[in-house]
Amino acid sequence: MKKLAFLFALMATPLAAQDFSEGSTAKSWNLYAESPAMFEAKVVDILCTVAGDCANECAVGRQLGLERTADNVLVYPNKNTQAGFQGAAVDLHPYCGKMVDVDGLLIEDEDIAGATNIYQVQKLKEAGAEDWIKANTWSKNWAKLYPEAKGKGPWFRRDPRVNAIIAATGHLGQGLSPEEAYEITR
Repeated sequence: MKKLAFLFALMATPLAAQDFSEGSTAKSWNLYAESPAMFEAKVVDILCTVAGDCANECAVGRQLGLERTADNVLVYPNKNTQAGFQGAAVDLHPYCGKMVDVDGLLIEDEDIAGATNIYQVQKLKEAGAEDWIKANTWSKNWAKLYPEAKGKGPWFRRDPRVNAIIAATGHLGQGLSPEEAYEITR
């Protein structure tokens, strides 16, 4: 019940109640409704915070959020600073349960459903630390996991998991024979 009360409190929080752009050095991506935002937050496990599913709190692979200190709003860090749409969980994972300062881009548009408290983390640091860390560790971690996948081009063209799925179900996910009509080659 406590978790539901927290969720309702988050939903009832007025949008854009505070300007978090002061001091931010975030680089624009020219996204609709973006604004630079730097703030202090606690890194939280979203499933634990919202749904009370805390058995695997902060485990690798869990989606992480930022509970903003200034107004107790749960911010969803959906992206890190890399050009591909890698999530920010890998960058935030070492800080789960800790206070951090983050700088990045906040997407806020109360007229578009779902475009509230969406965040792109560009850099972070543990609260009180001097040095910022660039939020770009996803590809580095992926390369350590799959050293055999060296080569040029985007990571997903070389990822053994992705290639295994394509080999089994084709590029369209419909099996290999329907692809003949589209002349899809490997």
